[in-house]
Amino acid sequence: MSQAILEMRGICKSFAGVQALKDVSFRCQAGLVYGLVGENGAGKSTLMKILAGAYKADAGEIIYKGMPRHSASTGEIIASGISIIYQELALVPQMSVAENIFLGREPRNALGILDLGWLRARAEELLSRLGVTLDTRSPVSELTIAQQQLVEIAKALSQDADLIVMDEPSAILAGGELDQLFAIIAALKAQGVTIVYISHRLEEVFRIADEVTVLKDGEVVDSRPIQQLDRATLVRLMVGRSLEEIFPQTDHAQGELRLSAEGIATDSILDGVSLRLHAGEILGIAGMVGSGRTELARALFGADPLTQGEVRLVGESLQQLPQWKTPSQAIRAGLVLVPEDRKSQGLFTALSVRVNITIPILSRLSRLGIIRRAAEEGIVTGARQRLSIVMNSPDQETQYLSGGNQQKVVLAKWLETEPSVIILDEPTRGVDVGAKFEIYKLMRQLNDRGIAIIMISSELPEIIGMSDRILVMNDGRVAGEISRAEADEERIIELATLGAEAQSA
Repeated sequence: MSQAILEMRGICKSFAGVQALKDVSFRCQAGLVYGLVGENGAGKSTLMKILAGAYKADAGEIIYKGMPRHSASTGEIIASGISIIYQELALVPQMSVAENIFLGREPRNALGILDLGWLRARAEELLSRLGVTLDTRSPVSELTIAQQQLVEIAKALSQDADLIVMDEPSAILAGGELDQLFAIIAALKAQGVTIVYISHRLEEVFRIADEVTVLKDGEVVDSRPIQQLDRATLVRLMVGRSLEEIFPQTDHAQGELRLSAEGIATDSILDGVSLRLHAGEILGIAGMVGSGRTELARALFGADPLTQGEVRLVGESLQQLPQWKTPSQAIRAGLVLVPEDRKSQGLFTALSVRVNITIPILSRLSRLGIIRRAAEEGIVTGARQRLSIVMNSPDQETQYLSGGNQQKVVLAKWLETEPSVIILDEPTRGVDVGAKFEIYKLMRQLNDRGIAIIMISSELPEIIGMSDRILVMNDGRVAGEISRAEADEERIIELATLGAEAQSA
């Protein structure tokens, strides 16, 4: 076996008596891509923060480039050739691309004046290594999220990084942006740079990793070359249950019609979309980024006005309910939306779990304008138990919950309105495999209660595993409908990319 660029041996770390890492060993060879996977709380971030110098290990040793590394500052670690790109990008929006790349290391001439010519020329050289063209004078605030991430990678290269850790880099990317990231990772690998890639998206790990290390409850479960793994095995290693168990199924007959949309269109991309949704059903909506999936959710919810067509909810006695034009009217009619971006559109992250869960039903909990605390407490306690929300207390700010628990809080909030139809837009984005299982289980429990669900997802295994029927969208239209028995990834991709052409093929 060739010389390792990094060896972390027997790393242990505890916080307030809680063991976060126990005898963890992790080894990387130069010029390879290593997937680091595990559920939230498995220890991935703690291990990388120890590598970055943000935490000090209680026990164990780190050997980098053949030399033992003892306590070192974050600056010394960066200077040694290790760079970590966190999910929350560390850029100054008002400063230019070039200034961000060399922030804190700006070149100056003999008079101490910033050498802008050298700065920009060197920044352009680094970006060219990534196959990227950006105006290095532009403020970072004018860039897309994907472009900002490229600036972070260029910053790592400017520090002569030999090992780059990417923490959930794809959580903010989609479609072609993701392909560009993978192309850059391949280019860095060809240049001899080692990549540690942390992700919840297992399909990405299989696409780019040479070896995968699985952490669970602070311990290494296994490390294997990617050729020795398949998705089912990796899921079982991560969560201790089989892939079949990840997507719970229930056997029930199709219920009564709950929602119908006839030829709806909007000023954005939707063009004559029709669908029907029945009680106790999960209708999956698949399609490429930009196909109109989220626009469909917004139109059904009343967030985007219709330019043609109509949407109707049907009550339990099969009477048509009044049409709505705004989200508040949709909620009163019994239709709710769990949005794709839960932090900015689904939650008040600086407010408590208690407030987030009860805010849609304050009128029900109030008497003469005063909230009945006992009733509020009962609502929050019940939601916490039913959805297994992990929190320190109902007064904890939601921003400090894990992604999976934040999503459960959004669901709890809308379930208190007693809806008959729930639209879930990317319900498990940024959620680990174990929390995904909890959300899937909850969806099936809602089905058993007769609640109808529309699920929009970019993850094809999720679409196939959970949907009773699948609608595939292309360019604002429904390209085709697929039953659960007919569903496979190849057919979905064919419809999503070719649209109407796939129907006649």
